[in-house]
Amino acid sequence: MTGRRTVLKSIAGVFLAVGHGAARPLPQPAGRAASGIRKAVLFSMLPKDRPYAERFAIARAAGFEAVEMQTIERPDEVAEIAEAARGAGLRIHSVMNAAHWEFPLSSGDPAVVSRSVRGMETSLRNAARWAADAVLLVPAVVDASTPYRDAWSRSQRVIRERLLPLAHELKVTIAVEEVWNKFLLSPLEFARYVDEFESPWVRAYFDVGNVVFYGYPQDWIRTLGPRIVKVHLKDFQLDRPNGRFAWKNLGEGDIDWPAVSRALAEIGYTGYVTAEVAAGDAAYLADVAARIDRLLPVPRG
Repeated sequence: MTGRRTVLKSIAGVFLAVGHGAARPLPQPAGRAASGIRKAVLFSMLPKDRPYAERFAIARAAGFEAVEMQTIERPDEVAEIAEAARGAGLRIHSVMNAAHWEFPLSSGDPAVVSRSVRGMETSLRNAARWAADAVLLVPAVVDASTPYRDAWSRSQRVIRERLLPLAHELKVTIAVEEVWNKFLLSPLEFARYVDEFESPWVRAYFDVGNVVFYGYPQDWIRTLGPRIVKVHLKDFQLDRPNGRFAWKNLGEGDIDWPAVSRALAEIGYTGYVTAEVAAGDAAYLADVAARIDRLLPVPRG
C-alpha cells in the first residue's frame, strides 16, 4: 500500500501532468503572467436567460479565465456547453456535483446512496467531456439519523469502492469540500479524511468563507497545504454572538484577505480561485474579477 507521505509528494506531479494538461491552453490576458492564481467564476453568477455562448463570452470579457459548471444530464446540452466554452476561449475547470445534498453518500439507505453515486458519475463524465480536472463533492451530511462516525466511514467506503475507479479512469479529481453539513469541522479532520484515501484522485476543495464561523481560513490553508486542488471565494459580515451573518461582496466582509493571500502563497497554490457570490451583469462581474486581483495579487509580467 502506498504510504501517506509518498502519496502527498506525488500529488503536485499528478496535478500538473493531468489536471493542467487536460485542456488546450488558453491565451493569457494582456499583462497576465503565465503562472499564479487563476480567476474563475461560478456558472450561477452569470446573467440568466441567455445562451451559453453569450454567458461565457461575458465571463471572459469580465476578466475570468475559467468557469465552474453545474452537473448537466442531457448529452446534447453537455455538447452545447463544450462548444460554447471553446468558442468563448473560457475553460471549464471544474464541475459542482448536484446530487450530494438531497442524496448524501453518508445515508444509511442504499437507494439514496445509489442515487448519489449516479449523480456523481454524471458529474465526473461531464468533467471529462469538458476537459475539467475536478468535481466538487460534499462527501457526507451529519444529521439526526446519521452520526458523525457513520458519515465518515460510509462516505469513505462509497468513494473508495464506487467512485474512485471511475475518477482514476477519467483522470478527474474528486475534490471534497467542507461546507455547512456538520462534517469536517477542523482542518486536521479535513486533512485526515483526504489522507486516508491514499490516492492523488481525492483532494480538498477549500472554501475560504465556509470556515469563518469556527476557524480562520489562513490556518486551514496552511494545514491542508498541497491537498488543496481548488478554492472558492466568498465573504461574510459576521455577528458571532447572535450566530448571524450577512452575505457580502468580496472584500466587504470580515475575512482577512491579506492573511489568506499570504497563506496561499506560502503553500505555493497556483490553481483556480472561483468566485461564489451573487449573480450580476457584465459590469458587476468585471468588478468581482477586479476585486480578486486586489485581494489576491497575481504576478504580473
